[in-house]
Amino acid sequence: MGTRSISLDSPDSLYERNLIDDSDKVNRNEERILKLHESNGVVEQTSSPLKREVINRLSYSFSMKSHENDEIDLEGGKLVKDKDKPTRSKGVIRIQNQALFSGIAYCISSCSMILVNKYVLSSYDFNAGISLMLYQNFISVIIVSTLRFLGVISTEPLTWRLIKVWLPVNFIFVGMLITSMFSLKYINVAMVTVLKNVTNVITALGEMYLFQKDHDSRVWAALFLMIISAISGGITDLSFHAVGYAWQILNCFLTASYSLTLRRVMDTAKQVTKSGNLNEFSMVMLNNTLSLPLGLILIFVFNEVDYLSRTPLLRLPTFWLVVTLSGFLGLAISFTSMWFLHQTGATTYSLVGSLNKIPLSVAGILLFHVPTSLQNSASILFGLLAGVIFARAKMRERS
Repeated sequence: MGTRSISLDSPDSLYERNLIDDSDKVNRNEERILKLHESNGVVEQTSSPLKREVINRLSYSFSMKSHENDEIDLEGGKLVKDKDKPTRSKGVIRIQNQALFSGIAYCISSCSMILVNKYVLSSYDFNAGISLMLYQNFISVIIVSTLRFLGVISTEPLTWRLIKVWLPVNFIFVGMLITSMFSLKYINVAMVTVLKNVTNVITALGEMYLFQKDHDSRVWAALFLMIISAISGGITDLSFHAVGYAWQILNCFLTASYSLTLRRVMDTAKQVTKSGNLNEFSMVMLNNTLSLPLGLILIFVFNEVDYLSRTPLLRLPTFWLVVTLSGFLGLAISFTSMWFLHQTGATTYSLVGSLNKIPLSVAGILLFHVPTSLQNSASILFGLLAGVIFARAKMRERS
């Protein structure tokens, strides 16, 4: 359960958001070059030969990049040239298949992670959420270290300078994972999904006050719908648990804090790395490695050691199989989310992430036999649709 999926309500990973921001910057730069190219007829009459040469080179570079995008950018029907052809090349079909497979892998891993954690905490009645988090993060460290040793991936070395910069973020990261475990034990999956929407509200307010970022009326309208759905869902929840709701509210604040803090720390962290960059694998390694000693301390603070010494679950092979699977799924979310974003783009990634909550909520209700009412089901559906509206509003705001 390292760096999780990366929309506002699931931030684990701000790497995807950085890619989205970088993509937006590139698009804006290309638009400027295109405008310059359109006015090239006037410039050529008044500018020096050197200036005309620079403009021509920039225009040529842009045209080449546009030609490349015709083959690899699947966003918004941008495969215009290939789609107009009566026969499609094998390369286009292969890329489209990769987008489909990456999307399926992302949806399956993100849904399965929450359902498996719910199964361990509720069906097995496992009362050591911190230990579960620690074991999952340990698996992530082992897998990433193995892949790095084999040369499959590359990560930044964990220098003391990088650790000092990242440590405050990691404290929030660990708190975010632990509170998520505690809330999931007491609240059904559908209500956890709806209540997580509150994170978007807190994040939007934080962006406004910390980064002076303004949101348009459609975004605020969607956020208002999220608040209404969370309140109505809590009121009509037949399995309402005050302790679980308290942990979930705290999780929303910690998740939003992680998202906002990571934006501030990311630039500083990149400056202290050897390559000047911090990729997804480095973030997974950094977060999960630093969480291990802190998790060990918290196990003693919350007296989970005594529980672990008495529970018969640790003697069940099936239990170890399930918790190990949860560790693999936690890391799979990081890989599949990055893969899916690279194969598609910000628009598809955000929309699929929102739509993915609908089958997750339905599966959570059916698999765990959650008692529900028509009013509660309507509140949950209302909250899920509010999430989709929010995703679309953010897309329009970004464009």
